[in-house]
Amino acid sequence: MIAIAGGKGGSGKTTTTLGLARALARTDRAVVAADADRDMPNLHALAGVPRTPSLAAAEESADRDLNPAAVAHEDPAVAGVRVLPAPTDADTLDAAALSRLRRSSRRVLLDCPAGAGPDAAAPLRAADAALVVSLPTPESLRDAAKTAAMARALDARVAGAVVTRTETPPEGVERLLNTDRVFAVPDGGEDPLASRAVCRSFRRLATALPG
Repeated sequence: MIAIAGGKGGSGKTTTTLGLARALARTDRAVVAADADRDMPNLHALAGVPRTPSLAAAEESADRDLNPAAVAHEDPAVAGVRVLPAPTDADTLDAAALSRLRRSSRRVLLDCPAGAGPDAAAPLRAADAALVVSLPTPESLRDAAKTAAMARALDARVAGAVVTRTETPPEGVERLLNTDRVFAVPDGGEDPLASRAVCRSFRRLATALPG
């Protein structure tokens, strides 16, 4: 399970989650894209799926062996991707849901909340690895460095970094984030996942990710 994390809202975490999920599915890998951001739940809207059932359904079911993919929505755009929206205000979500999601037979990508608070830490603590997403600005990169440090402190190895809205990552990103895997995703405008250049970038990322 890979946490798609970053220090700032608006850095492209949700687009990266869904774009990478679709790229992985096109290489014949079944994927669950799950939204763990209760405060800014955008994944379902980007994917064009209903708001419920949500990620919390993976914990609420009485069937302890339930594969979370069974309650997820099929992505209308790409076969092989299933989407779990963020919990609603009425939902409960605890470590059990994330633990069950981690045991899924599919590759799981978690769209994480921004920042360094408890809500951001929970999916990182449950994940095997983190992919840190940032804009190419100094402020966003500094926040991304804090996210990378938090991931490591929670035993989620940093699998790489994605710098969005740029053709080339700024100099020194590898050193700042302490990773030699840095990927650039160009600006795709109002509908980035309809951009061929953006989709090519996610295909390169999917190919480079271990496992």
